[in-house]
Order: sequence, then C-alpha cells, then structure tokens
Amino acid sequence: MRARSAVLAVAAVIVGVVLGSMLNPRPTGAVSKEIIQLQEDVSQLLQGQQTMRSTIDANNASMRTLVQQSLDSVNALNQQMATLQKNVQEATANSTSRIDTMSTQTQGISDNLQDVQARMGKVAAQINDMQSTLQSIDGRIAGGAPGGAPASGAPGGGANGAGAPASAGGAGGIPSGGGGASALPGISSDTLYQNALRDLTTGKYDLSRQEFGDYVLHFPATDLASNAQFYLGEISYAQADFKDAIAQYNLVLANYPQSYKLAAALLKKGFAELELGMKATGSKDLREVTRRFPGSDETRRAQAKLREIGATATPPRTPAPH
Repeated sequence: MRARSAVLAVAAVIVGVVLGSMLNPRPTGAVSKEIIQLQEDVSQLLQGQQTMRSTIDANNASMRTLVQQSLDSVNALNQQMATLQKNVQEATANSTSRIDTMSTQTQGISDNLQDVQARMGKVAAQINDMQSTLQSIDGRIAGGAPGGAPASGAPGGGANGAGAPASAGGAGGIPSGGGGASALPGISSDTLYQNALRDLTTGKYDLSRQEFGDYVLHFPATDLASNAQFYLGEISYAQADFKDAIAQYNLVLANYPQSYKLAAALLKKGFAELELGMKATGSKDLREVTRRFPGSDETRRAQAKLREIGATATPPRTPAPH
C-alpha cells in the first residue's frame, strides 16, 4: 500500500513537471536532467518495494515455520500425555488387582486362624466334658456298694459313662468344624476347605470353585460354610462375572445371617453392582455397609469408594410433605 502511494506520488510529480514544462518551457538540457532524476527516483522506489516484498515474504515463511514447529511440539506433548495417562491407568489397575489378591489372601489367613480358634474351643469343651465324666465316675467309686460292687461298677461306669460322652463330643463338635465323617468319600471337610482355599490364593479359580461348591453342598452346617459361599462370589468377581458374584454374595446375606463375612459380602456386592453400571443400587449397598458395620475395614473401603464415584456416605433426605 505504501509502495503504491509512492508510485502515484512520483507519477503526479512527473505529470506536474511535464505540464510545467509545457507552460513554462525550459531548456532541453534541464528537462532531460529532471526526467533522468525522476526515472532514478522511480527505480529506487520500485527497488525498495521489491525489497520490502521480499522481506515480508521471508517473515511470513519464518512465521509459518514457527507455527508448524509449535504444532509439532503440541502434538508431541499430547502423545506424551496420552502415554503417561495410559501408564497411570495400567499402574492403577495392577495396583487394584494386587490389593484384591492380598485382601483375598489375608481373608484366607484370617479364616484359618478363626478355624483353629473354633477347634481349640471345641477341644476345650470336650476336655471339660471328660473331666466332668471322670469326676462323676470317681464319685460313684467313692460312694459305691461294699464288697465287689465298686470294683465291678468302676469298669462299667468307665466304659459306659466315659465312652458315651466322648463319643457325643466327637459327633457334635468335630464334624462341625474339623474333619468328621464326610459325605465325600475319602476326604474330610477340613481337607476340602484347605484345598479350596489354597487353590483360590494361587489363582486356580475353576478348581477352587468346584471345591468350595462341594463344601457348601456336603457341609452346609459347618462354621466355614458361609466362608465357602463367600469365596464362590470372590472367584466370580475375580473373573469379572459380576452378575454371578452378586448372586453368590446374596446367598451369603440370605443363608448365613450370623456369618462374620456379612460385611465383606455386602461390600463386594456393592462393588460388583458399580462394575455393572448400577450406581444407585451399588451406592445404596455401600451406605448400608457404613450403617451396619461402623468402624470396620469394610466401612472404610465403602466410604472411599463412595467418594471415588462422587456419592455421599449418607442417603439424600427426602423433604417432608407440608
């Protein structure tokens, strides 16, 4: 634009000079010098215009190069961010899987300890029964009939009195917690349970499911039956079969109201429902965990999950009707 204005100005000067020459004739030599000077000025202006255009073109090329470099840098940064996000997601998934595995193993150890405690309690009860029986026999011997009666009564009392309670204790205590007569040939309830738990912790899910299923089927009245039912849900959860996991956890909640696995079953049921996109139902079950089992580890996990999904730990209140 500036160059165009300059050209127009020069043209106007030339026109003015020509007209002036016509009106006021000058010597031919002076006119020629002015024309030559004007031509030189025009050439300089045109050269300046060309130089300016070359400079502008060079600047535009530099700007395009800088813009392209910026775009390349942004694209490279986006790719790095995507890679970093993927790595973070993979690390989070692996950490969650390891935590779930450790939680399952910890639960298995806890079950073993409680099983041992239950057996010790039953053994102590049997010892007390035997002591009572022996004291009863001693009392009969001390206050028995004279002559040969005490001697003959002592063996009889020992056989009938001591034998019967011991047998009753074995029938009433041992099978319920520890390996009495089994409905499966050649295997006790304890052996079956330990095998199933070992296979679960080592990732042999199909074999463990079969063993826990046999345990629930053949030993439904034992102290560990609810544990076996819970672990059936854990196996389905680990294999991402969340619908079946919910069904197994529901059996724990419905059939074993005194089980110490109730909190864990309700918690994992809520987790499974969230995995299936059932946010309202899952949130409700997690809130139920916090209500029924305050202060427990399951409550802390439920509260953390509720915060993660943006839900409140307490259900929203419905406004009272006016």
